[in-house]
Amino acid sequence: MPIDFQQVRELLAAIANTDIVELQLKDDDFELTVRKGGMAMPAVASDGVQMATMPSPPVVIQAASSTPPPVESSPPPTIDPKWVEITSPMVGTFYRAPAPDEPPFVDIGEAVRVGQTVCIIEAMKLMNEIESEVAGQVVEVLVANGESVEYGQVLMRVNPN
Repeated sequence: MPIDFQQVRELLAAIANTDIVELQLKDDDFELTVRKGGMAMPAVASDGVQMATMPSPPVVIQAASSTPPPVESSPPPTIDPKWVEITSPMVGTFYRAPAPDEPPFVDIGEAVRVGQTVCIIEAMKLMNEIESEVAGQVVEVLVANGESVEYGQVLMRVNPN
């Protein structure tokens, strides 16, 4: 059975909001161990590919599967060091627009100003507007609409004015 990383992200987000210190799930072809506290170490699958980490609170994730994760064919884009990253201040669900039938707050290539709402993070049924802390042009949106995000995860990058 292939690993559904979206379900793993949702499970990690749920665990992060509880007092659970350790969780271990095992199946015939999949094993997941989550530990909160102590030093965070990168999670590594049996084939050596880094899977996921949670920046805060520290979590150690170990996963093994008989099915190797998919390999991306395109190289990662070059990141300009002057770009400013807009990160998620919480665990939740990322939304690009205020409603499903409305246009996104911002698109790639659009200008943003300080204090402008760039997305919404839903956490515990509360909609939290995320505002830009920099004026500039949006160069990357790294999260898909409706995708779960972690604390500190980069949502988008802005080329400052």
